[in-house]
Amino acid sequence: MEHVFPTYARFPFDLVKGEGVHLTDNHGKNYLDFTSGIGVCSFGYSNEIIQNNVQNQLAKIWHISNLYESQIQDEVADLLCNDDQLAFFCNSGTEANEAAFKLARKYTGKTTVLAFNNGFHGRTYGSMSLTGNPDIQKGFAPLVPDVEFADYNDDQALELIDDNLAAVILEVIQGEGGVYVADKTWLTKIHAACKEHDVLLIIDEVQTGIGRTGTKFAYQQFGLDPDIVTSAKALGNGTPIGAMIGKKILISAFGPGSHGTTFGGNKLSMAAAKGVLQQLTPEFLNQVQQKAEVIWQKLNAEIKPLVAVNDVTGLGFMIGIHLNETTDVNEVIEKLHDQGLLTLSAKHNTLRLLPPLVMDEDDLFEGLEIIKKVLKKA
Repeated sequence: MEHVFPTYARFPFDLVKGEGVHLTDNHGKNYLDFTSGIGVCSFGYSNEIIQNNVQNQLAKIWHISNLYESQIQDEVADLLCNDDQLAFFCNSGTEANEAAFKLARKYTGKTTVLAFNNGFHGRTYGSMSLTGNPDIQKGFAPLVPDVEFADYNDDQALELIDDNLAAVILEVIQGEGGVYVADKTWLTKIHAACKEHDVLLIIDEVQTGIGRTGTKFAYQQFGLDPDIVTSAKALGNGTPIGAMIGKKILISAFGPGSHGTTFGGNKLSMAAAKGVLQQLTPEFLNQVQQKAEVIWQKLNAEIKPLVAVNDVTGLGFMIGIHLNETTDVNEVIEKLHDQGLLTLSAKHNTLRLLPPLVMDEDDLFEGLEIIKKVLKKA
């Protein structure tokens, strides 16, 4: 590629066609997809309901300013939120986290936010300032002030939650940080401390949400009641979308003129999101949970014991295979490409798997067998 900034270390092939859970590159090679476009295309690449929704909307109108009412935005918000929540639609996860950052400061009148090491919340200035990864922040100082960091799953974080804090932001599973699941007891303590000190709890569900762990949002499996939730990625199944979901009590801080977006909530993305949420039924989520149970049995029985593997972590369809120091994850990914399987990496030499939620057991097992074969030779 000659005409774009080299901000990505790209693999030397172009994925030009998708059907179901399989992709084809510009050389005609076929791949089984264990990436979902980094947790985006949970319903695969040819979902009829999503395609029909977008095509029908395309024939009507695909953009109009947010100066006018949008019935489809309200319909999607109704599907996305519970009865005590409102949504703000934007274009990405990083924008959703920016909105959450702004709302927390404006509503509380306080500035300090507590985030966590190894967390990832985006790459714009506010969201990057909340991201506990020095490699991502390097070269962009000074960052947004008044952001403190603590270690994930560490009770010392509780000592930082006091009346001076505006909000705590966290992922219940750190995705980019290595697919580490939060301890439920620790999360309960964080939640209680926030309530005690009138601190807003923001949960970043950009990667974990929309069914990835077997429930609409992962926090629902931990007994939490967040004040703000951010969503993106799988919400649009490939169309640019983000959503900040907040409790109705916060409405006073986000009135007209307080925040905005030109393209956020555009009707094409809303049509796709409506198709996603229409299919995210209790029955569908139950199928995800059943498939995940079988996947994890195989992971624990056949992948975790391999010499090249230190541990396997995650929840549902969000999997991290932690490789030993002599097995380079990037080399493993390239070998998996040769075998027709697309995978991802995460911090700490982690092979990250995010298969589409619609993938059947046969394809899931096929992918795990390819991984097992490659790791045995690593």
